[in-house]
Amino acid sequence: MRRTAGKEKMELVLFLVSFLSSTIGTVCGIGGGIVMKPLLDTLHLASAATISFLSGCTVFSMSCYSVCKALQKRESLIALKTGTPLSLGAALGGITGSRLFGLAADISKQPEKVGGIQAVCLAVITLLTLLYTLLQDTIKTHTLKSPLPCGVVGLCLGTLSGFLGIGGGPVNLVVLHFFFSMPAKIAAQNSLYIILVSQAASILTTLLSQRLPAFRLIWLGIMVGGGILGGKAGRILNRRLSEKQTKIMLEWMIFLIFCICCYHAGVVLVSK
Repeated sequence: MRRTAGKEKMELVLFLVSFLSSTIGTVCGIGGGIVMKPLLDTLHLASAATISFLSGCTVFSMSCYSVCKALQKRESLIALKTGTPLSLGAALGGITGSRLFGLAADISKQPEKVGGIQAVCLAVITLLTLLYTLLQDTIKTHTLKSPLPCGVVGLCLGTLSGFLGIGGGPVNLVVLHFFFSMPAKIAAQNSLYIILVSQAASILTTLLSQRLPAFRLIWLGIMVGGGILGGKAGRILNRRLSEKQTKIMLEWMIFLIFCICCYHAGVVLVSK
């Protein structure tokens, strides 16, 4: 009886985390993985590899719903000429990053410490992203158009995201603002498009390599369902929020993510 109650409690937590993360991810264009991954790591519900895979599947389902719905309703603001080479580069980078993470976990004498290293890297990147977001009005931006530079930027972005298991996050928004001069709402949609393509490639690679981490199928179903519902809720909120409100929400979320990452990194790396 206690085991059943424990399982139900865990499943509820997985649903709430995936739903809320995906809602926020859709509104801000950060994908949800950067909220979901460190939060689930902190709760110690599963191994770092399992959480990375489940988060990736959830982010994919959410971004797929959001992008397809925007295209269906003709509300899409995706810049395909730059977004496609960028997302293809990100897809290749995502595969590279995922393999690097798998290699690090395999050679590590303490695989659980790899999650701590992820958290440290994520905390540093999140802090830099927050500083950029606060100062972005004073930073000179660029407008890349050639496919090759777009692909190279995407490759670097995807490798970083794949290793960290975050599906892009606010780093996407920084890249889209700095290299392509995109305002927040346009960057949010383009970010979800990049996340969709890169996560699809990453998940397919994991399946083909037959290196699936251990997890219960019901966890995957619950998190994917939460991701899709979160994507739906996020689209509704996104239409009601102004550009300024979206930016403020993003800044607070980045700060919260930074705090979670610092806590998780400290717990994992200090423990024996």
